[in-house]
Amino acid sequence: MTMSITQQVITIAMVVLGTMLTRFLPFIVFPSNKPTPKYVQYLGRVLPSAVLGLLIIYCFKDVSLLSGSHGIPELIGVGMVALLHCWKKKMLLSIAGGTVTYMILVQLVFN
Repeated sequence: MTMSITQQVITIAMVVLGTMLTRFLPFIVFPSNKPTPKYVQYLGRVLPSAVLGLLIIYCFKDVSLLSGSHGIPELIGVGMVALLHCWKKKMLLSIAGGTVTYMILVQLVFN
């Protein structure tokens, strides 16, 4: 199924409009010459921890402690993320190191 030129132009225009709206709307709603509302400051404080908690729950939701490797590679991967982050304080290094550790364990050790 192919789109006509008109449909392609409309699709591209909607994507551009959506992208511009999400980029510019915060600056329109919260201009720099006015103080940031208290509820936005509150959300800025609590949402990072909430998102991290949700990601941890999502990552461990299918781990079975009663079969297979009992979640050992997952726990070692999380430990590697925590260790690297405490040691180097580099988020991307921590994520990459934990991911590589987990993948090596799953592919070579716990297969």
